[in-house]
Amino acid sequence: MAGANSVPRAVRRAAIASLVGSALEWYDFFLYGTAAALVFNTLFFPTFDPLVGTIAAFGTNAAGFLARPLGGVVFGHFGDRVGRKSVLVVTLMVMGVATFLIGVMPTYGTVGLWAPVLLLALRVVQGIAAGGEWGGGVLIVSEHAPADRRGFYSAWSQTGVGLGFVLSASMYWLIQAMTTKESFLAWGWRIPFMAGILLTVVGLLIRLRVMETPAYQEASAAAPKKAKLPALEALRTQPKAVLTTFGARIAENGASYLFLTFSLSYAAKIGMNGNTVLVAVVVGMAFESFAMPLWGALSDRVGRRPVYLGGAIGMILWAYPFFLMFDSRNTVAVFVAVFVAVVICHGAMIGTQPAFITELFTDSRVRYSGVALGHELGSVVAGGFSPIIATALLAWAGASWPIVLFLIGMGLITVVAVALAPETKPKSLHEGRTPQMAEASAGAGRAA
Repeated sequence: MAGANSVPRAVRRAAIASLVGSALEWYDFFLYGTAAALVFNTLFFPTFDPLVGTIAAFGTNAAGFLARPLGGVVFGHFGDRVGRKSVLVVTLMVMGVATFLIGVMPTYGTVGLWAPVLLLALRVVQGIAAGGEWGGGVLIVSEHAPADRRGFYSAWSQTGVGLGFVLSASMYWLIQAMTTKESFLAWGWRIPFMAGILLTVVGLLIRLRVMETPAYQEASAAAPKKAKLPALEALRTQPKAVLTTFGARIAENGASYLFLTFSLSYAAKIGMNGNTVLVAVVVGMAFESFAMPLWGALSDRVGRRPVYLGGAIGMILWAYPFFLMFDSRNTVAVFVAVFVAVVICHGAMIGTQPAFITELFTDSRVRYSGVALGHELGSVVAGGFSPIIATALLAWAGASWPIVLFLIGMGLITVVAVALAPETKPKSLHEGRTPQMAEASAGAGRAA
């Protein structure tokens, strides 16, 4: 009875720790994307045309995404060999320090070309930390949760991602509201970055209290000899899971950065008030953050694939109305456009994603590496380059129709990937034992 009562408590503690830690870590990561759209183009790339400066700023933003697979491989390696908890503590520390340094670094007007170089270097460090964060944050919950409620519990890790965006955008909105435009560009933009170090300390205190996951402990006990190179082992033994994860990410991640980051630049291009769009995005993400566990719970009932496919198809259908409603420059229409795109279309995918991707990987010994590798490769292709591609398409066509086609293309890739994937609900994360693990368990039983 004591063991039975402790399970829900452990699951809740893991969910809270993942939510809070993810919120703080992704607060740091998203700060950069918002700053790239609002201030970095003038502070770090002032010699360019404004639109070209925006592309350059988004280029440094993309560098963080290019570094994410490296972070996924490195931290996934240690997450599979040392444990999920220890790695999550390190990723949060690395992200917090890099974010603080961005807040205190000099701009182009002070040190010239060294400013964008230093900015790029710190963004790469952020990317490495983010690449190791997502997989561990998801697994620390998914590997604690009961199979029949994994969709609900693991989605709270995604709620942390959403709240991190809300927190970062809200900080920018608050600082902008309290300062003049000149003061904001001079020093106001730095405050959210420097505040990140205090939030990091809070996240560390919470994460240090979480227990290691039962699935990892069982795998370690059954097969004490760890995989030498977990990422290569995952590619060798579960290539379909890696490819499915990659494909599932294209629409979800690519669309999110168009809806949440590029939309700010698009609004400025068509003459809309940037604060209106920023508030719409923050409100949409706030609603989505708490809709994610509901989508996860729905996937516990009807399956992962139907919910995920529904979100991807919805995104395809909403691509044209989204920009049409922006082009109307009507505040209510913009709020509706963002709400449907973010809460319904994107929410269905990202809320289902943690359980779906976790369950694709059946071997606990390499699950962290496999999840991180597929997830972060998708981030590079979709999230890292989608704002740059969209901005370039806008500069080329002067209209939104090429961006609509771009969104539809990403949606179709995800629809195919998920449609070809197996249904994974419900699946015990203790089932996927390798022959070596099974033999070790049998030997232990005979010895007993």
